[in-house]
Amino acid sequence: MNYGEIKKCDIANGEGVRVALFVSGCRHHCKGCFNSMTWDFDYGKKFTEETEEEILEALKPNYIDGLSLLGGEPFEPENQEVLVKLLRKVKERYPEKNIWCYSGYLFDEELKKESRARCEYTDEMLSMLDVLVDGRFEEDKKNITLLFRGSENQRLIDVKKSLEQGQVVEWKPAIKRGL
Repeated sequence: MNYGEIKKCDIANGEGVRVALFVSGCRHHCKGCFNSMTWDFDYGKKFTEETEEEILEALKPNYIDGLSLLGGEPFEPENQEVLVKLLRKVKERYPEKNIWCYSGYLFDEELKKESRARCEYTDEMLSMLDVLVDGRFEEDKKNITLLFRGSENQRLIDVKKSLEQGQVVEWKPAIKRGL
């Protein structure tokens, strides 16, 4: 797997202060995508054991709330095996940190059912997520006032509650914001 960037103090891609990993490779090719260079699976740098350790070290400070996975597309099958291994280590080393993931694939229609995204790692990857921002970016539904998402069709999903209840449960922010 390749990645385009690691942000070690990100406040835009999930609640609190986060480490954000932007993976390479995406088949959605959403019109108006803010990160279209990461559509190419070969973009950026190779994800290595050193890269993994860099992320784990960046998560260490108490002020870091968690990890966010973005892209590209984290749920492309080519990316899931590497990400599952990373997430296992994050959960083991930092059980108190939360994990967010941004995906163009829909939780209930593409990640939980047969689709091009589903592979042997999908269910395990989902089980380690706290929040999933799902749905492709739709330029005609772009709204800069939305919390942690780019277009009105995208959903903020509480993954743990959704898996427990067998239906999509919306994530509720811990902090109220005005706008």
